[in-house]
Amino acid sequence: MTSSIRFLKGHGTRNDFVILDDPEGRLKLAPGTVAALADRRAGIGGDGVIRVVRTRAASIDAPADAPEWFMDYRNADGSLAEMCGNGVRVFAAHLRRAGHVRTDSFSVWTRAGERSVEILAGGPEWTVRVGMGASLLTRTGRTVEIAGHRLPVTEVDMGNPHAVAFLPEHVALEELDLARRPALDPEPAQGANIELVSERGGRHVAMRVHERGVGETESCGTGVAAVAVAAAARAQDTSGRPWRVDAPGGTLEVGWRSDGEVTLTGPAALVAEGTADL
Repeated sequence: MTSSIRFLKGHGTRNDFVILDDPEGRLKLAPGTVAALADRRAGIGGDGVIRVVRTRAASIDAPADAPEWFMDYRNADGSLAEMCGNGVRVFAAHLRRAGHVRTDSFSVWTRAGERSVEILAGGPEWTVRVGMGASLLTRTGRTVEIAGHRLPVTEVDMGNPHAVAFLPEHVALEELDLARRPALDPEPAQGANIELVSERGGRHVAMRVHERGVGETESCGTGVAAVAVAAAARAQDTSGRPWRVDAPGGTLEVGWRSDGEVTLTGPAALVAEGTADL
């Protein structure tokens, strides 16, 4: 039996999402349904699907004092994801525009835990700062193979796993072939997002990303944060001053609060809405 549901479409630096407003948790999203919605030819199209649901109605394990709203984020292949930095900004813009929240500073719940949000500029050109939580940086000897080079990887956990590799100066970031996922050695049991990085100047890098469960995307918020964390460590920069990270879809700013929490600041856009048949 076919049913119809209202949807919105949004993006953060061209990392795009299908948004389903489901405050009372009535939708049951099977992986196949998510993949169909995210299909760019036969569906609406997106790098992922975000269900907007009250935490108490989401059928998840959350503490009693968790924030009211839960970002139920799914990758384009239907798999669950812990966090999405660009998605949180779009999620926050929708909550504010829809009147689900009434203030410009609030928190949301994700599978990676609580994330704080600040609306710095309202629509239609939203600017949002997200508290991304603490980062965990490790070097395990893992490598990635790309463009005939085997490069060391810095692993950064931003609530989801990232493998960050810095390119040699003579390798052009723009010319990399990321149609296929670069090989990690050894492969992480749960997979990882892979970021390839070129230095551009003081506190300034550029990146491309192959996302777990999606493929290459034009931006990845947690990936941008992971790249800045790895770049600051590589440069031995402990100043806490912000870094600029350029992705194909746009530029984001990564900063650090006094307690070490990473922040991500950038645009969010809500560009369309309509009805989909599920």
